[in-house]
Amino acid sequence: MGMDFGFGPLEAEFWRWMFLMTRIGAALMAAPFFGAGNVPPQVRLMVTAAMALLIATYSKVAAPADLMSMAGFLAIIGEVAVGLMLGFVLQFAFATPQIAAELIGGGMGLSLASAIDPQSGAHSPALGQYFSVVMTLIFLAMGCHLQWLALVVKSYEAFPPGQVLGSAILAPSHLGVVLGFASTMFATAVMMALPVTLALLLVQVLAGLLSRSAPSLNLFSLGLPAGIIGGLAALLATAPMLGDRITDLAAQAITQTTQVMAGPEPAGQVMAN
Repeated sequence: MGMDFGFGPLEAEFWRWMFLMTRIGAALMAAPFFGAGNVPPQVRLMVTAAMALLIATYSKVAAPADLMSMAGFLAIIGEVAVGLMLGFVLQFAFATPQIAAELIGGGMGLSLASAIDPQSGAHSPALGQYFSVVMTLIFLAMGCHLQWLALVVKSYEAFPPGQVLGSAILAPSHLGVVLGFASTMFATAVMMALPVTLALLLVQVLAGLLSRSAPSLNLFSLGLPAGIIGGLAALLATAPMLGDRITDLAAQAITQTTQVMAGPEPAGQVMAN
């Protein structure tokens, strides 16, 4: 009858499924919200397994013939490289508000008190926690997380498994997109913090003039409360601009992820596909 009841085909599909989980797992680990420390590892494993199962079912992506060979190890390294590159683009986007919060918190005096960031595990000022929450809410409200996951799935077409190290993923055109977005990150952070920083500069200048005209006034007892009050007022006044900046930053993160996949080709062509 030509029927085979052995476990050979089932084992082959299992290793193919595990191979597909490599790129997805690396991308989720590098992403800021999926790979956060407060997300249980079981949840990340289930999301990775579910996405890999869908790709294995509805695509013809094949795993290397022998994963335990040198070619198999190189294919796994290439999968991890692609996943990390896609995830680090989001890391740059989510680090931008943190840098802006550091600049603003330093002028307000809020850098004296810091807390543990549950996402990165590092010390972060209280203002940085606020900026991080706003960035996460806007990113999720715009559906950018779904677009990013769709781009991770489309990356199997742009960079076929087993051919990553020999393709143009490590070319200067792709790496230049990531490095270019890193430079844009610092410029955007400065633009986000500039209005509040200028307001704080005026407050500090006025506090210095008052302390100079009245030496009996303590500069620290006058300047620190004035800086906090002036910084909070400036943050309230610039709240609409902050939301617009973060919205543009979230959309730009998806665009940069698309350009990483497209390389020298126009990004619109990949999005149209």
